[in-house]
Formats: sequence, structure tokens, C-alpha cells
Amino acid sequence: MVDLKANPFNLNDEQIKWVEDTYNSMSLDEKIGQLFVLLKEIPGVNEELIKGTLDQFHQGGLRWQGGDKETVYLQNTTYQKNSKVPLFVAANCDDGGIGAVPEGTFVATAAECGAGEGTENAYNLGYVSGKEASAIGCNWMFNPVVDVYKNWRNTIVNTRSFGSEADKVIDNARAYIKGVKAANPNMACTAKHFPGDGVEELDQHLVMGVNNLSVDEWEESFGKVYRTLIDEGLEAIMVGHIALPEMSRKLVPGIEDKDIKPATLSKELLTDLLREDMNFNGLVITDASHMVGMSATSKRCDAVPGAIIAGCDMFLFANDIAEDMAYVRKAYEDGLLTEERLEEAVRRILGMKAHLNLTDESVIIPDKKELDNIGCEAHRECAKKAADECITLVKDTYKNLPVNPDEKKRVFLVYVGSTPTTKGYTGDPVKKVVIEELENAGFEVDVCPSYYDLEVENGVSPMNFVKMLNHEPRQAFIDTHDFALVVINVKGYAQENEVRVRWSCNHSCELPWYNEEVPTIGMSLNYTNHLIDVPQLHTFINAYAPKREHIRAAIEKMTGKSEFKGTADETVFCGRWDTRL
Repeated sequence: MVDLKANPFNLNDEQIKWVEDTYNSMSLDEKIGQLFVLLKEIPGVNEELIKGTLDQFHQGGLRWQGGDKETVYLQNTTYQKNSKVPLFVAANCDDGGIGAVPEGTFVATAAECGAGEGTENAYNLGYVSGKEASAIGCNWMFNPVVDVYKNWRNTIVNTRSFGSEADKVIDNARAYIKGVKAANPNMACTAKHFPGDGVEELDQHLVMGVNNLSVDEWEESFGKVYRTLIDEGLEAIMVGHIALPEMSRKLVPGIEDKDIKPATLSKELLTDLLREDMNFNGLVITDASHMVGMSATSKRCDAVPGAIIAGCDMFLFANDIAEDMAYVRKAYEDGLLTEERLEEAVRRILGMKAHLNLTDESVIIPDKKELDNIGCEAHRECAKKAADECITLVKDTYKNLPVNPDEKKRVFLVYVGSTPTTKGYTGDPVKKVVIEELENAGFEVDVCPSYYDLEVENGVSPMNFVKMLNHEPRQAFIDTHDFALVVINVKGYAQENEVRVRWSCNHSCELPWYNEEVPTIGMSLNYTNHLIDVPQLHTFINAYAPKREHIRAAIEKMTGKSEFKGTADETVFCGRWDTRL
């Protein structure tokens, strides 16, 4: 049975009475509904439709997609006003309040915070995330990410991880949580993605993940992170669709490979390891259930109740809501989902709601004036501070820095962005910001053509390709340029997540043929592992984010107006000797 007086609940007798009274008043369908955090797409807030949905499904939590801050606030508060039991309303704020609503503040990536000295930037990241998410009615943060970045090829984790060392992850995750709690003590934090991503390079959107560390290696890294945070009162854990085969083999001697499941469906990882051995008493939720890492490993009718049976308390998202809930009911009726396991999960859910004081209307319905905090100047100052303190000079082996625009004014700019995926491409807005900031700093910018931009300018034409192949005489280039700047802003998602630097066409004039002709500087505005594709650049900067504050700060450091303060993680060199030259 759940101990609601122990960490992380710490409930008093009155709160426990609310849990007991609420649980005892529930029908079976209401108990099953509590197990689900459902996704609601915006725009459009129809109160009658919301009320009907709540009356039919009795969901325990809400996650939304899309919408400006006014609309999201209206939707979230409408849900709360019409729910018999107060709802968890979850936010996903890896980089700041921008994860909650588009008007939110981008503060920093986790990798950026990890590069800075101390943990103040991680604290600020948590604080701004908590403050801005709370303003729209959120009470559950699906953060911090506590994955340990072990494999430089892994772009799923990359900027989302505080680093490759367990202690750095612990220190920054702890600071993030403190920041959230300072912003809103009635918001739960969630460590993810148990048992840990960052070892391999595959993506659970597409396949079941596999953390192939030995038991000892896992305990020294991911295990240390989770055990530390659990001992400090961690409220919730999100479980990834990630297998931990060596631990499963230890806990279930003789287990066959075919029976090794992702942690979301693994009783030995959730109940035997996480609950009993690691003594985690808080809330456990699955990662998104539409991901192939779960859906391709079991039939839906088995996976939905199977996650609860294995030890998850809540199930994130549904395929067909009525069907998924019916799967849970059938498992209960067939005796696969026991009364004890269902009761434990629901009591833990209600206990967390009591712990967060969600029975208080002033907690679940924030004052609308709080919306003014979203994107405010004080929060933007946190972003500027992080950029100043964390942007990293990875290497400068040819001593190309600083570049004084009074002495070296003429720059050849090569901007490499992600491959456009829509027919409506009209140009990369970040590229325009880079050009503006270089010009504001006093440089004359000669922009290398991009095949994508040529198609926007000229339409589809074979001459675009011809122009991309055009190399002027080397001496003419040297005579008209003082240095070259290669700015890389490449990032992916899901099936385009595992991406590397992609030049806009084959044999492009973007490629660093100019590297030994004039001083050449590389700058990443995103992933930290881009040196694998441009190892020949002798100067490289990790600026961490494609935001104006970061671009401006990186240029100020490049020109010597500000010093580089960040420290590179060893993974930036991608395990190669030539990236260090």
C-alpha cells in the first residue's frame, strides 16, 4: 500500500482523508479514467464538449497541443472547472516557458546549462519554466531530463542532457527542480526517461530503445542519478520505452531475449528495481504511448493495461480513448490487473494531487494577471545571462580569434540549416538574424548561396545547381575575404531526429574548401556534436541555440568584446583525434 505520509507526498491527516473519501466515492470507470493523461489539441475551447468528455472518461490529467497563452489558459481552466476531481495539467519545458506556449521565454538548453560554471542557469531555467507554465494553469512539469549523454551520436538527447557525467546531471537537475518549486511550490517535477537514454543513438519514436550498460555501469551513472533524486524527494518519474537488458537478466535469471521489454512494460524494472530496490514512492507515468518503442513491442490491448500492471501509475495519451480504457477494464475484469494494483495507482495519483494542494481552487485556477509573466523582460534577462555564461569555445588551435571588424571586416558566411520539409519555404529566419547581427557588429557579409534559397529566388532551374558548383579563383577569394564563418543550425525530430550536417546539394560551394585559404570559424546554434562533419575547422564555437540573444552573444565573444566562459563536454569531440586539430 502507498505510504502517503512518506516522501514525496508528506500528507497530513486531513489530506489523507480527502484521498480516502475521494477514492471510496469513485466508480470503477472513474478510477480507470484517473490513470490517463490525455492530449487535447487547440484551437477551440468548447465548454460543453469538454464537460461531456470529462463526464464520459473521467481523465486524471491533461496535456495540450498548440494555442496562444490566452487560449491555453481558457482551455486549462475550463477543464478544471468542469472536472469532478482536480486534474493534473502537464507541461514539457526543456528549454523554458517556450515549451508551454509560443510566447514563452527560451532560457537555455540543458547542454548549455551544463557548459556553464555552477548551476544558477539551471535554476533560472526551472524558475522561468515553472513561472510561465503555472500562469496558464499547469501543475505538473514533465522535467527535468536526467538522461546521461554517453553516446555523441545520440541527437535525441544531445541538447536535452546536462552532460555526460552523473554528478553534473544531478547538480543541474536538482537546481532545475529548486527553480520550479521557487516559482510554484504546487507544481510537481518529473525526472525522465527512466531507465535512461543517451547510451545508444536510436529514437523511441521509431524503435524500442536499448540501454546496453552493464548493471555496474548503469548503477554508476543513471542509477546514481535516480537514487540521489529519489532520496531527495523526487515526486514523479517518466518511464521511457527503453529496455535495460543486463538489469532484466540480473533480476529475472534465465529470461529469454524475446521477453525483454521496454521499461514501460517491464515489471522487473518498475516494481522490482524502481519501487522495491530504489524505494521510489512517487508517481510513475509512461512516456507517450503512440511511440513505436512501445506500440511495436506488444498489442495495444496488452500494452495499455500492461503498463499499469508492470508498475506505471499513469498512461500518457490514448489512441482511441474509449478503446484504451476498455482494455484496462477488461484486464481488471479478467484478473490481470488486480484490485490491489489499481488501488495503489489511483491512491498515488490522488495523493499527489493532495500533495500539490489541487483541491484549492486558487491553485488550479491561477489569476489571469499571471499571464503577464510570460515572456517578460526579467525572464529574457535569464536567457541573456545563460548565453553570456555558457557559450563555449570548443577549440581555436590556429588562433583565429578574436576577429576585430575594424581589421578583418569582410566575412564569407556559410549558413547550414535543416533541410526544408514544407513546400512553403521562403527562407530561413535564423539566417537573416545571423546576417543582421554580423552587420550590426561591423562586418561586411558575403553570403554563400544555398540551393534552397536559390530555388526561392529563381524557381526550379538546373542553373541553381550550376551556381552551387561555382568556385571563383582562390586568389580572388582570398583578396576579397578576411575570414569565413560557418554557422550550423541543424536539428531534427522523430524520423528526422538522427541528423547530421547536410549541405544543401552535392559538391556544394558551401563545403569548407575555404578552410585553409582564409581563417575559418565554425559555430553551432544547436547540437553539440557537429564537429564530426566539419573536423577540419580549426576554430569552433558551441552557441547552443538559434536565438538572437545567443547569436549576438556568440558574435561578441568571437570579436573579443566578451570572454568565452563555457566549458566543452568531452562528447563534443565525437571520439576522434582529428576533431581536436
